[in-house]
Amino acid sequence: MNVRRVTIKDVAEKANVSKSAVSFAYNDPSKLSEATVEHIMQTAEEMGYVRSATARALRTNSSNALGLLLPQGIDTILQNPYYSLLIQGIGQVCQSEGYTLMLVPPLRGSMLKAIPTAAVSGFIICGLEAERAEVVEILNKHVPVVIVDPAQSINVPTVEVDDEHDFEDLVDRLIDLGHRNIGIAAIETKSHTDYPRWQGIVGRRMASVVRALKKHNLSPEDKEITVIETPCTYQGGADVFNKMWNDTNLEYRPTAIVSFSDIIALGVLGAAQQQGLRVPEDLSITGYDDLPLSTICTPRLTTVHQPITSKGRLAAESLIEQIRFDEGALPVSHKKLGTALIVRESVGAAPLNK
Repeated sequence: MNVRRVTIKDVAEKANVSKSAVSFAYNDPSKLSEATVEHIMQTAEEMGYVRSATARALRTNSSNALGLLLPQGIDTILQNPYYSLLIQGIGQVCQSEGYTLMLVPPLRGSMLKAIPTAAVSGFIICGLEAERAEVVEILNKHVPVVIVDPAQSINVPTVEVDDEHDFEDLVDRLIDLGHRNIGIAAIETKSHTDYPRWQGIVGRRMASVVRALKKHNLSPEDKEITVIETPCTYQGGADVFNKMWNDTNLEYRPTAIVSFSDIIALGVLGAAQQQGLRVPEDLSITGYDDLPLSTICTPRLTTVHQPITSKGRLAAESLIEQIRFDEGALPVSHKKLGTALIVRESVGAAPLNK
């Protein structure tokens, strides 16, 4: 059951005062007695009424803004073209429906500090684990919310992709091509260093890798398999290549590197070519996302396509539907989009001398 957002009317009825009195308590308390203000405030707190910039926007419905809650600073986020495509989809809906979009990064390193300052009508959350304190904070305040790529099943609207089989097939293809020394360039989680505890998209992609390896009697624990977390940036990919190629025993240098995003894969590709390697003759490289850049690099990137812009568009449509449905009793929707394995020239047979 979806929890209805607490409104100024609810507080007024519970406190047995007028809606105007509640408004005065927050905006002009001098017009009320001290006892009345204290009574209203105590009632509001007990009911979980939101006392923030977000609350004012929700009460008046005047912000006409959607908030995109980001896991990192805007400067870091925009190094990954994934977010440009996601924002493009959200922006298409904002433009057609008369909304603006506010990017909400951590404030002084904290999402909890950023949330109350965002005067928005609701949040699209991406790149966060569902049990993180900042997400719980929003849900407890009954603010309209949609989670993109949730970490686990959760009783709020979600939009995600069903990619397990395609990513597993990608690793299968590498192993069928003779690759046994495989590097895994995973998106940095910052929550758990041991991969079995990874959650969300990183956890799901790693689970697909594990299943593919297991079918061939391989495991991430094998010395031939190297797993490294890295920021989801071009430089993060370059750093992973340098660690795997230069800091690993020669016998176990990877013949293939599986990247959890295209931007990481492009960083791997650039660093490999800078070191004089031929792709895919010396090293096969794969990505995930199917960014436009993956079709114009040389060689073109083998990857898993996900409909990023459509994901943003569906998330925005779902959020606006909630905002406009005053009673908050809409059925909780969980939307899943398909993916596709795209095979291009960055993958080839394992070198015989490895």
